[in-house]
Amino acid sequence: MDVILFLVFAIIAVVSAVNVVVQTHPISSAVSLIGVMGSLAVLYLLLGGEFIAAAQVIVYAGAVMVLFIFVILLLNAGAESKSGRSFMVQLLGVPLLIALLGLLAFFVQRLFPRGVSVHFGGFTGGTAQAVGKALFTTYLLPFEVTSLLILIAILGAIVLARKEID
Repeated sequence: MDVILFLVFAIIAVVSAVNVVVQTHPISSAVSLIGVMGSLAVLYLLLGGEFIAAAQVIVYAGAVMVLFIFVILLLNAGAESKSGRSFMVQLLGVPLLIALLGLLAFFVQRLFPRGVSVHFGGFTGGTAQAVGKALFTTYLLPFEVTSLLILIAILGAIVLARKEID
């Protein structure tokens, strides 16, 4: 049953991720990104990381996506205009994509030989204590740098929106 649930939500995550890139309207892309984050939370649950799954839903699918949608609405971003594709792109796009995926699969098989397999529910590092200890000891500097980058991005969006209004 775990394998079936894993495959279902992995497929949902991949389809939603492709939909993020394919959509022309930014709000539709943001909603698809919520689908990716929700399915990742379910995958974390299947692996035994209950706290990480809850944090994924609350922080990313909740707070960060509200921030993304707020910035999209603040910038008043409309749908992208579709440009005509050249004949060469239509002819070579899919075969080159298949070749790239084949090369990636080959190199992954070569560089990462089979090791220990994943056991569903066997992960014990996803508790609140383990995540908090890692976050405030090992990953404190990257955590703080990320928060500063998000603050700078918000200020940049406000400056861009203010110039548009004037």
